[in-house]
Amino acid sequence: MEADELLVLVAGGDQKAFEQLYGLVSGPVFGLVRRVVRDPAQSEEVTQEVLLEAWRSAARFDPGRGSALSWILTLAHRRAVDRVRSARAAVDREQREGRRYHDPAFDQVSEEVEAGLERELVRRCLNRLTALQRQSVTLAYYDGYTYREVAERLSLPLGTVKTRMRDGLTRLRHCLGGAA
Repeated sequence: MEADELLVLVAGGDQKAFEQLYGLVSGPVFGLVRRVVRDPAQSEEVTQEVLLEAWRSAARFDPGRGSALSWILTLAHRRAVDRVRSARAAVDREQREGRRYHDPAFDQVSEEVEAGLERELVRRCLNRLTALQRQSVTLAYYDGYTYREVAERLSLPLGTVKTRMRDGLTRLRHCLGGAA
C-alpha cells in the first residue's frame, strides 16, 4: 500500500496501517530531521514526536493538497526547526543570565599592566634581532604581509625572506622563553 492510502486508514484509527506507514516514512523523516537538528539523540526524539503527531492528526491530511510523505515531511521540518530555535533560545537565555550575574574573575588593572610588560618584553626581544630579521618579522607579524609579499616588498628572493623569518623567530622564541 502507498503512504497516501495508509494515512487515510490511520485517520480512521487503523494501527496496522500506522505500523506500515511508520516503516515507510520513518527513514526519510529521520534523515530530514537529522540534517536540520544535527544531534542524533535529539533527531530521534523529534522523529518520534513527528510520527506521533502524524498518528494524532492524520484526519487533517488532505490527499488533494499533496502526498502523505510530503505532508509528514513538512510536519518533520517544522518540528525540527522549532527544536533548533528552542535550543538556540535556551542557550541565549543561559548566556544572558550568566553575563548578568558574572563577576569578572580578573583584575582589569593587573591584566593591563601584565599586557604592557609583555609588550615591552617583545619590543626588547625584537630589538635584539638583526635589522634585516626585525624588518621581515615586523612586516609579516605586525603589518600582516605574507612571506611572498614581504619578499616582493623588500625585493628579495622568497627563500632569503623565509630564512630571515625562521632565524628571527627562533631568536625571539629563545629571548621570550628565557625571560618567561
